[in-house]
Amino acid sequence: MAILSIPTKNYSTSDPKEILEFFNARGLYFDQWQCDVVFEDTATQEDILQAYSKDLFPFMENGGYETADVISINSLTENYEALRAKFLAEHTHTEDEIRFFVDGQGIFWFNLENEPVFNLLCEKGDLISVPAGTKHWFDAGESNPFVKAIRIFIDMSGWVPHYTESGIELEFKDFKITN
Repeated sequence: MAILSIPTKNYSTSDPKEILEFFNARGLYFDQWQCDVVFEDTATQEDILQAYSKDLFPFMENGGYETADVISINSLTENYEALRAKFLAEHTHTEDEIRFFVDGQGIFWFNLENEPVFNLLCEKGDLISVPAGTKHWFDAGESNPFVKAIRIFIDMSGWVPHYTESGIELEFKDFKITN
């Protein structure tokens, strides 16, 4: 269940229709896919990609995406603090950043022109696409992180982050999701 929040407006919603309308109005993409496969920790990247191939491969073909992989972050992830710091800094990419959450959760933050900063808590079944050039950052959580997501690419070189060095993410470092 995704939750859209606009902290400076003290607003949040978990209504998928409202989230979809909000994202569409801003040129962002959000969808929810059936996500009923439970994976053991030993599941391989290939196992996960194959389990969602009926939705994943047509989506990739329609969007011109060439490759997909799986990112898995948990409390045993080596150098998690350094990895988290890299994701937490506002940045852009030269291609779309697409994630399909097969388990766990994480928060995507957005800093669009002439808009208050907002975020989307993504959980199992949520699909999000951050268009190329969009200022954003991601948080898997300070403690007990757990994210298992399929990442979709045209060319992996487009995923190199270009940091804005704006520091705006620091204004929201103490944000907590409230339901």
